[in-house]
Amino acid sequence: MTSKINPAAETAPAAAAEGNGKRRRALLILATVVVVAAIVWLAWYLLVARWHQETDDAYVQGNVVAVVPQTAGTVTRIDADDGMKVEAGQPLVHLDANDAQVAYDQAVANLANTVRQVRGLYSSVDAGQADLRARQVAVQQAREDVKRREGLVASGAVSREELAHARDLLASAEAALSQAGGNLSRSRALVDATTVAKQPQVEAAASQLRQAYLNLQRSAIVAPVGGYVAKRQVQLGQRVQPGATLMTIVPLDQVWVDANFKETQLGKMRIGQPVKLHSDLYGGDVEFDGKVAALGMGTGSAFSLLPAQNASGNWIKIVQRVPVRIEIDPKQLAEHPLRLGLSMSADVTIRDQNGPVLAPARRADKPLFATAAYEKQLADANELISGIIEGNLAKAGK
Repeated sequence: MTSKINPAAETAPAAAAEGNGKRRRALLILATVVVVAAIVWLAWYLLVARWHQETDDAYVQGNVVAVVPQTAGTVTRIDADDGMKVEAGQPLVHLDANDAQVAYDQAVANLANTVRQVRGLYSSVDAGQADLRARQVAVQQAREDVKRREGLVASGAVSREELAHARDLLASAEAALSQAGGNLSRSRALVDATTVAKQPQVEAAASQLRQAYLNLQRSAIVAPVGGYVAKRQVQLGQRVQPGATLMTIVPLDQVWVDANFKETQLGKMRIGQPVKLHSDLYGGDVEFDGKVAALGMGTGSAFSLLPAQNASGNWIKIVQRVPVRIEIDPKQLAEHPLRLGLSMSADVTIRDQNGPVLAPARRADKPLFATAAYEKQLADANELISGIIEGNLAKAGK
């Protein structure tokens, strides 16, 4: 009896073996890919990622300079509005200057009158010296008359009454000499070791004029710094008081970024480390170069109006964030200006850890921010005072 072999039974084990081989190769390839990816990721972490700290909790910050009046007054003119660019010293708001003008005119007249009076004091010293010399001569003559008559009384050539009269004349001359010396001392006390410009009465009048001049100049409120006007609040006809904010100026060339990093990211962060910045305004097309300028002295909650009180039974630990100030390259900032409050992302390279954690002390003679917008006013006032003094001296013939 002949047996028949089923062809399907013979091909089944072969197909199963072939399927197992494909699956094994697929798993081997997958495992290889996973291992290679793990090696690549590990290499990337060791060589790159562990030297970077990133955050997108970062925002543009800057100086917001308030424009405030230094004297009270009524607004009569406004020369700047939101978004306008202004320069340091440029007038922005004008106040009614009539009262200040009147006070200024009175101060000018008072200084001129004081200079003339002080010149009179110098003249009185010269006159007092001449009077003192004349009194000295009179006393000397009276003494000689008394001495001569004393020698003639014994011989009877001169009566005792005449001698007494001569002695009275000597006493009167001596009293007049003493009075002249006192008057001269008083006159000298007012002008000794001084010039007309440095005499106390003239300096007091000059100070009054300087204040009146400044009050007149301050009726035109100028920009302390250059920048762009923001938040104009002042209106025409408004009565303003010293210290009231009329508008603000934002110097966009002085902005920086405050990046809020987790406390676990600050362990190897140092001042001076390079930073790459991206703004949501420009997207990934623009990259800013910066550097760490300072590490915050506390978390945001530590400086809040109501600090968190964690001494309670329901305390839950929350990772805190610390602000890190980042300076931006000025050239890039000029090419791509930023506005206050814009969102940023920051990537700090922490490979170089030679920098300090705390900023060193700054030199006191190098201010961080300064303005010279008001210096010209005082210089002009001093020049005006010098002109008034010299003019009145010339008119007096000196």
